[in-house]
Amino acid sequence: MEDRNENTTPGQDTEGDPTGAREPEPEQAEKKGLGALQVVSSVFAAGLGVQSSRNRERDFRQGRAGTFIAAGIIFTALFIGGVLTVVKLVLASAD
Repeated sequence: MEDRNENTTPGQDTEGDPTGAREPEPEQAEKKGLGALQVVSSVFAAGLGVQSSRNRERDFRQGRAGTFIAAGIIFTALFIGGVLTVVKLVLASAD
């Protein structure tokens, strides 16, 4: 015989909560998207390998994948362009 709480809907997880109440939804402020400066700083920090776990978790919670992909491609192109420019300048001054 199956023991069910009649006050729950199918698929509702009530284990560990004798009242059958659901956890409150996250605050709306937490669902707000990231600003351009936050995306740029996160991509820059992640590209250099110094991204903090707190910011990484914020990015996964609030950010959109497409925004980070586009920013990552732009960052990579600028980084490669910068390295090539430095190499060309060094090689030109060696002549």
